Amino acid sequence: MKKETHRTLATLSLILILAPGCMAVRPRQEAGKPAITSRELVKTSRSWDGKLLPAYPPGQPEVTIRRITLPAGARLETHSHPVINAGLLVSGQLTVVSGNGKTLHLKAGDPIVELVNTAHYGINEGPAPAEIVIVYAGSVGTPTSVIKQR
Repeated sequence: MKKETHRTLATLSLILILAPGCMAVRPRQEAGKPAITSRELVKTSRSWDGKLLPAYPPGQPEVTIRRITLPAGARLETHSHPVINAGLLVSGQLTVVSGNGKTLHLKAGDPIVELVNTAHYGINEGPAPAEIVIVYAGSVGTPTSVIKQR
């Protein structure tokens, strides 16, 4: 398989593992036990604003998984991602705003395929902490996020 196919499969597998009730394979059902379920949360070649995702960069693949907690009222700095990444909002609510003003509102359980090479920020406008788990599919030596210089 090609490197980009390996990266895509690794990223999607990690997202499925992190999502409650989701598994990459369907195990044998045992009599008298609750059924195991698998639900596809997202399958796309586009980020949340509709733009096509870029090709994976050359080099040694590197997967990073990050859990980020934003207290109520917290705002991330404006940043961009030079690598493809996707996440799942585990708890709370989060609003993502792109540099051109597009807005995405997430609630607990919602998946997101992040913007690549596009400035944006997230803000927790809710009353409770927001927790998101993000999987980045990049290459060794490439940062997962770049803070926009003021």
